[in-house]
Amino acid sequence: MTPEPISNHVSVWGEGPIWHGDRLLYVDIEAHKIIAFTPATGEEKIWNVGQRVGTVVPRAKGGLVWAGDDGFFFLDEATGVSTAIADPEPAMPDNRFNDGKCDPAGRFWAGTICLKKRPEASLYCLHTDLKVEKKFSPVTNSNGIIWSRDGGTMFYIDTPSKKIRAFDFDVSTSAISGERVLWDTSDDPSVPDGMTIDSEDRLWIAFCHGAKVVCFDPASKKVEHQIDFPCIETTACAFGGPDLQDLYITTGLKPGLDEPLAGRLFVCRPGATGVPSQAFLG
Repeated sequence: MTPEPISNHVSVWGEGPIWHGDRLLYVDIEAHKIIAFTPATGEEKIWNVGQRVGTVVPRAKGGLVWAGDDGFFFLDEATGVSTAIADPEPAMPDNRFNDGKCDPAGRFWAGTICLKKRPEASLYCLHTDLKVEKKFSPVTNSNGIIWSRDGGTMFYIDTPSKKIRAFDFDVSTSAISGERVLWDTSDDPSVPDGMTIDSEDRLWIAFCHGAKVVCFDPASKKVEHQIDFPCIETTACAFGGPDLQDLYITTGLKPGLDEPLAGRLFVCRPGATGVPSQAFLG
């Protein structure tokens, strides 16, 4: 399971990978960039969106949807022009959007982070009619989010809490209930960041400041695997490739550390299979 660096782009802070079609989408938050990487050809397309961008997802109608400093946006890939959708926190300059993904019904869930480390952020849902609904608060750093294969469970991370939470999820209405903690990682000096899920409903969680990705089974509540990295800031992961068995991992730069591979996109084959991602249906 040795991860290997892939692609040419070096991120200041890579995040939010998602596989769609034949390419991997991810963001470089602090460099204001969205990257589309096609492993088969090595092609990288990069768009500078002019502000910090925390998450990106494909749009079924074409183009991309992303969220950043100033709310939700559409991106036209051909022109590079972004069009504003909505900003649910216009009066909160210390907040910006962070991680997010689409649920099984094609709604885009994304949460904010309070850069002053106060519990003043929230998790939002951008519905397919483009209305924004606050779903969970308060949080400090809304991060990894993913759904079970049957759509009945939503898994979620508020990073400073160090807890992996689960909610009962109603696919038809987007209602969440039954909040519970699956795993409290307080004993770990690093913190849980982005995550994905495999075909066995196991969570693959990147640990920021931890140089690792771990596979956690919610059924047994045990860690089954750990992948170690040559750089400390491992931020998020996603399964991809033709068979969904390639695990792509984003990383970031740690000021003061000499890490030649930091900021690179990595890939490995850990012996698991991912599930197809969902595009935004609005």
